[in-house]
Amino acid sequence: MPNHALFVGWNRPVAGRETVAVELFNSFISYLGKQQQAGNVESFEPVFLHAHGGDLNGFVVVRGDRNKLNQLIASEEWYDLLTRITVNVDGMGVIPAFIGQDITAQMTRYQRAIK
Repeated sequence: MPNHALFVGWNRPVAGRETVAVELFNSFISYLGKQQQAGNVESFEPVFLHAHGGDLNGFVVVRGDRNKLNQLIASEEWYDLLTRITVNVDGMGVIPAFIGQDITAQMTRYQRAIK
């Protein structure tokens, strides 16, 4: 079971770059599929949010081993792809996240800190 995740979120395409943004989304999903086949990513799930007036309109949760995900986001291929996305999509961000058994470890840390 994966112990770590990446939360990759975005707002919306830059005005006038919608077509490029769609192509980049498809490239990103294809890239993640290749990373999953290579064993660098356990799984991933894209999510589109209903219109709600906020600045988060979609995200992908990428699940995997912390070390493998850290290597992934330090790769030149990742930086190149994310740079192209950032130029064409507003609000692009990548946030490391805890999942699975790491939730228990984080909760234990939190409980120690509040005592």
